[in-house]
Amino acid sequence: MAKQTADGSYDGSQIQVLEGLEPVRKRPGMYIGSTGYDGVHHLIKEIADNSIDEAIAGYASRVDVTLLEDGGVTITDDGRGIPVDKHAKTGLSTLETVLTVLHAGGKFGGGGYKVSSGLHGVGSSVVNALSTQLIAEVVQKGELHRIEFEQGASKAPLKKVGKTDRPTGTTITFYPDPTIFKETVEFDYKWVVNYLRHQAYLTKGVHTAVLDERTGQRQAFYFEGGIKSYVKHLNIGKDVLGATDDIFYVERTVEDSMVEVAIQYNDSYIETVKPFANNVLTPDGGTHIVGFRAALTRVINDYARKNSLLKEKEDNLTGDDIREGLTAIILVKLPDPQFEGQTKNKLGNPEVRRYVEQVMNEYFAYYLEEHPDIAKKIVNKAVLAARARKAARAARDNVLRKGALDGMGLPGKLWDCSSKSPSDSEIYIVEGNSAAGSAKEGRDSKTQAILPLRGKVLNTERARLDKMFANKEIVAMIQAFGVGIGEQFDIAGLRYHKIIIMTDADVDGSHISTLLLTFLFRYMREVVEGGYVYLAKPPLYSINKGQSKTYVYNEAEYEKMIEQLIADRKTRGTAIADSDDRLKQAGVTASRFKGLGEMDAEQLWETTMNPENRVLVQVKIEDAEAADAVFTKLMGDDVSLRKTFIQTRAKDADLEELDV
Repeated sequence: MAKQTADGSYDGSQIQVLEGLEPVRKRPGMYIGSTGYDGVHHLIKEIADNSIDEAIAGYASRVDVTLLEDGGVTITDDGRGIPVDKHAKTGLSTLETVLTVLHAGGKFGGGGYKVSSGLHGVGSSVVNALSTQLIAEVVQKGELHRIEFEQGASKAPLKKVGKTDRPTGTTITFYPDPTIFKETVEFDYKWVVNYLRHQAYLTKGVHTAVLDERTGQRQAFYFEGGIKSYVKHLNIGKDVLGATDDIFYVERTVEDSMVEVAIQYNDSYIETVKPFANNVLTPDGGTHIVGFRAALTRVINDYARKNSLLKEKEDNLTGDDIREGLTAIILVKLPDPQFEGQTKNKLGNPEVRRYVEQVMNEYFAYYLEEHPDIAKKIVNKAVLAARARKAARAARDNVLRKGALDGMGLPGKLWDCSSKSPSDSEIYIVEGNSAAGSAKEGRDSKTQAILPLRGKVLNTERARLDKMFANKEIVAMIQAFGVGIGEQFDIAGLRYHKIIIMTDADVDGSHISTLLLTFLFRYMREVVEGGYVYLAKPPLYSINKGQSKTYVYNEAEYEKMIEQLIADRKTRGTAIADSDDRLKQAGVTASRFKGLGEMDAEQLWETTMNPENRVLVQVKIEDAEAADAVFTKLMGDDVSLRKTFIQTRAKDADLEELDV
């Protein structure tokens, strides 16, 4: 096995070959997770991760992504460049070997990388196999080398193109194969922006940039502070415990791995902890998060006892108490990461728990000793969280005791459906008795349940669980959905696979929808992430001609339809009424709906509840960080943030109709 040379050089001897490429096009999902939206963008990640690995290793300082007008994407770095010398085992150039042979790369102990985000080293060859065309250009010692592929097969051997001003670097251009990615081959600019922003946060000193040639949009990122800057970004709009720039940060090497942690508390009730391994987000956690949590709980309890911030008879603070209001980034870098599955959602290396615990035990304890004011605030906040937790448990038990006497724990005002199959069942959350009455009368009682709410529900952005259990509307939803909340939350108990928020198409309706979405996002996020939450979209107008009715859902659609009707009549030579009334010119009448409560049962069923006709908007979380920031601005205590948010978007608002 070849080793890294003393001068850090990178050549074909460091590339190892494990097996061929044939299975990729037959079973692409095994290698990239899916062949939909996520799979298409995973291709960018596979190539760009290689460039980031060069930056982590200290050989590259920038990574650029260009979304091309013709549907392709180009990824460029200024790293060492993939080796172009002849590979001893394959007889091909090393570049062609990397791009055509599965498990060929510098990530299998050959010394190319000490740390890598690549799990199996299959990235480049898989992208090549799943592209109609891929062009690779490598600069070595000022010489430009180029090779082209079609569906993973090289069109001609690697050739030397000529001299260039760049000393080293790699450029990969590829076009996803539409026969593989049948859903879409179009790249999402926002996805690329978020990916590159994260990589810049996680790799101190690297420049990342994206240019979208289709629209002219461009963005660039550079964060000297690395994950400290990331924590600061996540806490924008929140009141932090201490100065804005007062962030705990440690970076230490333990054996052959590196542990990097940044921590800052805020006054919210939400925990925001993002664990990474070799720059790969591990949303399901793993050994690094286990070590972090164990050390955090131990250190804070020890500090609280030592400084008499906990009474002798008081129990130790729990991990949940201590993590309330915590914002943290945990980044570990190790030579042989063991992820669970190709999607890399969880880190499995057992030694990493010990590494993280060791670093946190020592350095976070120092931080608390050196920052007694912040330490006291953290402990006091955790003590309040513990008291609220006990109050919430008592309130929950009280609710359950009462519920057990009332319809198997379901809220008394719920009009349930007869189906017991969650996949066939849906629940409408309806504000107001009149709208709820029409919904109950007009529904399909086999599959559609109705839960009426009275008025605007509690703003859960600024409420702990004990306050929620004192709110009848929140409790009714918790009971109806069946998933529980807090420590008892379990998505497996979900009773309805469609939770439909149905409110009026006005400002009050939008506010109620936002309050409900805040509750679901903050306390039942898995329900939202699972795609179970929808917004019903009631019509704004009914356009009537004789016995026929057409429903339209916004002002723009209404105006377009009236214009089209007038144009059609003129085309047919129909006499147009001599009137300024455009409805008369169009030969129709129109009715505007002011609210759901004005619709009778038949209208509500026909327009908003009938699966054959209704319009539902599925709520998705495309960017959890952006969603978190928006909820903080809209539903938090800082009025100035909310005012600025509204002012900067005023030009986009339709005062006649505010859609959610």
